[in-house]
Amino acid sequence: MSDYAQKVLEGLKQRNADQPEFIQAATEILTTLKPVIDRHPEYEDAGLLDRYVEPERVVLFRVPWIDDQGKVRVNRGYRVQFNSAIGPYKGGLRLHPSVNLSIIKFLGLEQVLKNSLTGLPIGGGKGGSDFDPKGKSNNEIMRFCQSFMTELFRHIGQDTDVPAGDIGVGGREIGYLYGQYKRITGLYEGVLTGKGLTWGGSLARKEATGFGLCYLVEAMLRANGQSPEGKTVVVSGSGNVAIYANQKITEMGGKVVAMSDSNGYVYDKDGIKLDVIKQIKEVERKRIREYAERVPGAVYTEGCSGIWTIPCDIALPCATQNEINEASAKTLIKNGVKAVGEGANMPSTLEATAAFQQAGVLFAPAKAANAGGVAVSALEMSQNSQRLSWTFDEVDQRLKGIMLGIFSKIDEAASEYATPGDYVSGANIAGFLKVADAMMAQGAV
Repeated sequence: MSDYAQKVLEGLKQRNADQPEFIQAATEILTTLKPVIDRHPEYEDAGLLDRYVEPERVVLFRVPWIDDQGKVRVNRGYRVQFNSAIGPYKGGLRLHPSVNLSIIKFLGLEQVLKNSLTGLPIGGGKGGSDFDPKGKSNNEIMRFCQSFMTELFRHIGQDTDVPAGDIGVGGREIGYLYGQYKRITGLYEGVLTGKGLTWGGSLARKEATGFGLCYLVEAMLRANGQSPEGKTVVVSGSGNVAIYANQKITEMGGKVVAMSDSNGYVYDKDGIKLDVIKQIKEVERKRIREYAERVPGAVYTEGCSGIWTIPCDIALPCATQNEINEASAKTLIKNGVKAVGEGANMPSTLEATAAFQQAGVLFAPAKAANAGGVAVSALEMSQNSQRLSWTFDEVDQRLKGIMLGIFSKIDEAASEYATPGDYVSGANIAGFLKVADAMMAQGAV
């Protein structure tokens, strides 16, 4: 790490000692930027890193709502507008009990580079609440979303900040949020993405992150003389990212043998039957243990972390941050994993990432590998601005082109600035350079 980056990181740790996820994300990024800082001493003179690691704006607010028993509940709402150097803030809203300022800031920091890598004119932001939609009625979720938007609306706009979905925020929640935004402002604009297809949404948005993950992983494999064909695959999670990663990697010739949720995982040696998973998760909204009850020969195991003990050629962590620790990484390596593609945000700890890289495992970091979702969100913004609606194939082809472009950028940056095949450094450097150039051009703001 450069002396300048080290100084910035130490200051960040002192000021944010209670924010481990944010410090973890910042450490990973700053550690890889040494060759860039060495080549651009003007960045230190301009205090570029000092500015880069601090969000431009943090909004923290209360969200009061009334449950079905008439009791007032209060949650915390967040919106971190991290960097707008290359475009309006763009990033999802997460509803989950684990949400706190550290998690929102780490997600926002990652989002800046992810959005930069897409090549589209969008800055980075993130938001959400510690509200848990699980077990809540539709009316309770609606009342929460309306209260949340009653404060958030004043901080967002189609040319200012365009939120999207994330964990706990799907089409239902986006609908309630958008309805309240429109009711308050009187504006029918592309201020939220992930909207319904009948009111401004984009085809392929639901599939985008999972499909994009597989497009990039396939490009990474082929660049290294391999392919997904005939490979055994483990996919953690069972939300949109995991489901559509399963679908696409299967179309590419892989066989997914395990999926999970927050309670446990299922293993099916004959290959996970995706239609059953979709019925359980998308239609019935039930737990993944149901799969083992419906599919003969499938086995359910309590505890989701055990999924990484299943031997596989390709691991696609698509659940949540830090789900693969060093011990799980070493187990995967011992069992012969050849490639890891991060579908979730920062699903591997720093120690796990280092273990994969030291073992020569092909590793596609989240900010590159899961950028498909925000890429199609930006394409939704374009369609809204033009009052157009593209076909599924049009959007999918644009998505594939963006993901192949991302791999090309991180591959080239790794070769020029770091070590060929070091896609972690490549992603950080390629994303950072575009943002840094914009920040330098716009002055000390």
